[in-house]
Amino acid sequence: MAEPKNIKIVCQNKKASFHYFIEKKFEAGIILQGSEVKSLRQGGANLGDAFVDFKKGVPVLYKAHIAPYGFATHAQHMPERPRELLLHKREIERISKELKMGGLTVIPLKIYFRGAYAKVELALAKGKKVYDKRDDIKKRISDREISRFNKAK
Repeated sequence: MAEPKNIKIVCQNKKASFHYFIEKKFEAGIILQGSEVKSLRQGGANLGDAFVDFKKGVPVLYKAHIAPYGFATHAQHMPERPRELLLHKREIERISKELKMGGLTVIPLKIYFRGAYAKVELALAKGKKVYDKRDDIKKRISDREISRFNKAK
């Protein structure tokens, strides 16, 4: 699916599809400080270990690294501080209901700008077992060999 033109992707969690089965996706706003926005616009973010948890019914993004902004003066932000996410009440209820059933977690897939607003794409995901990961690797290798064979013809 093609991305709309007014979206600028800042960072992606590329390992998410390897470690998890993605069930559903949601778009959430994120509450940021000024220096964090400027750092994101420069591409200084990493979602490698990030996860979402609910604190008093509010979704909070933990361990998302946003690098300090180089030109900030005294108002510098903490790189891995918890950041609140903005979702509709129905979406929060739906996600928390799915989490209470068990076996699922909420992970961030990417951070991007839609117009002037920073957004986070969240996913309800289920963890993969080791044998599922091995199957993915075997499938990727066989697809690569098939494409090489077809190019050679």
